[in-house]
Amino acid sequence: MAASYNGSNITTNQTNQFVQPPWRIALWSVAYSFVLAVAVFGNLIVIWIILAHKRMRTVTNYFLLNLAFSDASMAAFNTLINFIYAAHGEWYFGEAYCKFHNFFPVTSVFASIYSMTAIAVDRYMAIIHPLKPRLSAKVTTGVIICIWSLAVVLAFPLCYFSTIRTLPRRTICYVAWPQHYRGECQYHIIVTILVYVLPLVVMGITYTIVGLTLWGGEIPGDSSDNYHGQLRAKRKVVKMMIIVVVTFALCWLPYHVYFIATGLNKRLSKWKYIQQVYLSVMWLAMSSTMYNPIIYCCLNSRFRAGFKQAFRWCPFIKVSSYDELELRSTRLTQTRQSSIKESNSSFF
Repeated sequence: MAASYNGSNITTNQTNQFVQPPWRIALWSVAYSFVLAVAVFGNLIVIWIILAHKRMRTVTNYFLLNLAFSDASMAAFNTLINFIYAAHGEWYFGEAYCKFHNFFPVTSVFASIYSMTAIAVDRYMAIIHPLKPRLSAKVTTGVIICIWSLAVVLAFPLCYFSTIRTLPRRTICYVAWPQHYRGECQYHIIVTILVYVLPLVVMGITYTIVGLTLWGGEIPGDSSDNYHGQLRAKRKVVKMMIIVVVTFALCWLPYHVYFIATGLNKRLSKWKYIQQVYLSVMWLAMSSTMYNPIIYCCLNSRFRAGFKQAFRWCPFIKVSSYDELELRSTRLTQTRQSSIKESNSSFF
């Protein structure tokens, strides 16, 4: 998000005191451009893998699809704009995009983390209560719509109060909270709780219970001959999702701490090195959008096969018959019973 200011205190810092040398801007440009390229390209491939292959169109994967879409969108619409504004201290993009620039990151992050929360709950139900009905495609679509609707409601104040102002030597984009209202810090605390603390607590509880079940006891409903194979598959899935969640948590923690700290202590915003701190925590937060495709590719055979197909034009990428089989629809000769067990144990 861009800087927040009280509407009655906007006349200070009319000049840009955070001018950087060209070499430093060049280094930050490379870093942010790398995040943009990897995040957008990687998440678009994830979306293609899920939509182009019937075997990948599972209820849980639709939450992954939503996660990939929100990450790709935030990387495309906010990463470089955030960098340009933070590096130059000058807003070049007009009032309409100023409102979108402040509004969309909160919306996107909310959609991302609650997609991960929905996956955690889905895994909990599949492993702890395998005999209970799973989410249908219609219910899954409804959950995704609700996630985005709640995200829009939460981020709406940033859109409503965002504006630009032309000062003597520069133009700024800021959140002009109402006069005599000091709610920016409270708002950041609410956002931190709703889009960081609360979902991480829910995921921590669900994955702890699932982990204790997978590594410490019998899985309810599993007594088939291939029990150990299914157990290994479920453990791999949970490990991968825990890595996804921990990566997200580590990337966004400094960002939330930064906004709460600067909201509580306004003098920090005038500190000599605060711009470099902000660029660092913002880069780390934005980089969260690029890690998931890498994690999927490294830890899941079906996504790895999909990435190989996407890069098969590269001379050093070889797509084997096993890779092609990974993304084919399940064989028609499977019995109904084995299909039910696969749907309960398979994540992708």
